[in-house]
Amino acid sequence: MWKYIAGKILRNKFIFTAVIAAITAFMIYETCQIRLSYDFARVLPVTDPSYVDYMNFKKKFGEDGNVMVIGFKSDNLFETKLFNDWSRLTSNVKSIQGIKDVLSLTSLYNVNRNDSLNKFEFQPISKGSNYSKEDLDSIKALIYSLPFYEGLVYNKETGATLMAITFNGADLNSARRLTMVKEIVTVADSFAAANKVKLHYSGMPYIRSHVMEKVSGEMGLFMALAVLVTAVILWLFFRSLSSVVVSLIVAAIGVVWSLGVMQLFGYKITILSGLIPPLIIVIGIPNCVFLINKYHAEYVKHFNKIKALSHTIIKMGGTLFLANVTTAIGFGVLYYTSSPLLVEFGVVAAIGVMLTFVISMIIAPIFLNLLPVPKDKHTNHLDAKFINKILIKVDYWVQNKRPGIYIVISIITLIGFWGMTKMNVLGFVVDDLPKNDPVYEDLSFFEKNFKGVLPFEVVIDTKKPEGVFSENGSILYKINKLQKVFATYSEFSKPLSIAEGVKFSYQAYRGGNPKYYKVPGASDLKALSEFNGTLSGQQNKLKFFIDSTKQFTRVSFQMADIGSVRIKDLVKELKPRIDSIFPPEEFRVELTGHSLVFLKSNDYLLKNLYESLAIEIVLETLVALALFRSIRIIVLSKIPVLIPLVITAGVMGFLGINFKPTTILIFSIAFGISSDGTIYFLTKYRQELKVQGRSVAEAISVTIRETGLSMIYTAIILFSGFAIFAVSSFGGTVALGILVSLTLLVAMCTNLIMLPAILLSIDKRQSRREALKVPLIEIEEDPED
Repeated sequence: MWKYIAGKILRNKFIFTAVIAAITAFMIYETCQIRLSYDFARVLPVTDPSYVDYMNFKKKFGEDGNVMVIGFKSDNLFETKLFNDWSRLTSNVKSIQGIKDVLSLTSLYNVNRNDSLNKFEFQPISKGSNYSKEDLDSIKALIYSLPFYEGLVYNKETGATLMAITFNGADLNSARRLTMVKEIVTVADSFAAANKVKLHYSGMPYIRSHVMEKVSGEMGLFMALAVLVTAVILWLFFRSLSSVVVSLIVAAIGVVWSLGVMQLFGYKITILSGLIPPLIIVIGIPNCVFLINKYHAEYVKHFNKIKALSHTIIKMGGTLFLANVTTAIGFGVLYYTSSPLLVEFGVVAAIGVMLTFVISMIIAPIFLNLLPVPKDKHTNHLDAKFINKILIKVDYWVQNKRPGIYIVISIITLIGFWGMTKMNVLGFVVDDLPKNDPVYEDLSFFEKNFKGVLPFEVVIDTKKPEGVFSENGSILYKINKLQKVFATYSEFSKPLSIAEGVKFSYQAYRGGNPKYYKVPGASDLKALSEFNGTLSGQQNKLKFFIDSTKQFTRVSFQMADIGSVRIKDLVKELKPRIDSIFPPEEFRVELTGHSLVFLKSNDYLLKNLYESLAIEIVLETLVALALFRSIRIIVLSKIPVLIPLVITAGVMGFLGINFKPTTILIFSIAFGISSDGTIYFLTKYRQELKVQGRSVAEAISVTIRETGLSMIYTAIILFSGFAIFAVSSFGGTVALGILVSLTLLVAMCTNLIMLPAILLSIDKRQSRREALKVPLIEIEEDPED
């Protein structure tokens, strides 16, 4: 088959080039249409119960992660200039397009009892921005007499205050969000400079915008570094500008096609899919390395360019196809996680890998055919003395020191298993950002002064319409009791709920005395309900806490970024205590919210890591069966690939690198790429046994020397290529780059040392008999010269 393909490509090179160019032009057009994703990265599938509860919550009450906060500390929040400037800033922020509401110390409302109209009225505590000291003393006294706002807008003990800025839903999940955040920060920084205070920014819109700006910036950086690093390495290997250019052209077309596929599928660029372009460059270049190496080796044999290119396609086509299939499987199995974030990344990366393989098999031979024949200096790399000395040493170890090889690798593997016991599945909302990032410092400010800014919601279903107000408002007492339970946990902020609104109203009903900020007794509650506007009305600020059927109500908390482990423990502790207040047979209570859904995603990812790895092993075993038809060889060939994963997991455990979305990807990606080396080695090994009739020991020696050079070249490129991610601002991406590089380096060693040692340890006659079984997919052997 590959002989037929080689003839078609070389005889119709201009047609193939035109077709590739036309498709590339179309893909360039599609790539220009691609957009960044401004939605929150969704890990949980749509069928996950936690995600279903969260979406039901949003349907009833709207977005919960749509509030950005600005905070600062001052010894005198009510100093004339500071307060007036803060009031002007509040007005300026509210005037920005896309801002729904702003709550600050200068935009608070008081509830007043109007007996003549038999209703409560919401009246602003302050208006304008030109108050005198006397005015502010009165405003301060009034605000401090309203417990509703303490811990919500200000902290009397620390002198901290915040401004809560609510975004419109349509602008929140669009590019407009980034512009809005910049506009807010610009006007706020002017306030900070004028008043010599340090402002802190946080909230989900701000954090998401901060992350997205870094993602868009780093995508270009990684692309540039991938091109630079691979170009330098290729030059050092081949000393040929044409070889470098051909390889980079193949990689560039592969990137364009991959991004075009992303757009055709309707996907947007996320924190993960932004890594695809540099990954395609790093993974696609080795195809060219093997092709150019083989082309040079064939050309040196008979100095016939066409024959050399034909033999290169015939001999390397099947091997590279299977190697790319195993790599694609490593990405493709992410489809089975059902996680939208991982599915999009895995599908596009897998298709991109196979498309880049097709491009390399067509473009590389055609361009090499159009270029002048290689000179002696271009083929000197075939006699790389230093690497060949290493390979000779490896062959000696394999032939004579196998027990030592097994002992050393076994010890290292056992240490890896020990390190695995120290691994933790732990994720934080912002833990991918570096510890010195301002987002961390700002988040710490709000956690210290206001218990955090991450949304945590309790949704109470009374199981009947109007249930919130039935039974003389008994649910209010239950909510109040629930809030007292949450108050025993330092992780949660002061709540916002209908119960807090009733307390505020009751304080107004009793003349504004702070001691009446509480849920009233049954008789007072009945009298309170007779006032229009207590729980309904156009101006009622509580309407966001009761759904339209009055069957559901919510209790909203803010919480610290405590991590997925602690939040799981908290939920486990809270569930029975909640059930004791709201019996499950009468109520359905769900814990949800932006931060809870995000942090629950880690457990989901870990579960699916095992499943995706199992599927990957099965699929790659089927690929190997199609080639070798030998269970023994296939099973044993997986050991050199699995050991690097164990070692990497051990390193993660010893270094305290936690499982999270980015680091979980390491194993499926590395396993797929590592299997390439196994395919390269076993294919050559089988050819030496079948075609040349060599003994097992001779076949092993030839395979190490001839395939080892390309395997080392490829390993260096992959190691250096993935290492570029170490310059990322995201901790998870740094870990991904370094750990995949480590895994691939170890995999190269195990494939070159342990795999041949295992083959030699098997009975030589049995190994030869199994290796010679007719495969389902035939790899073309050396054609006659």
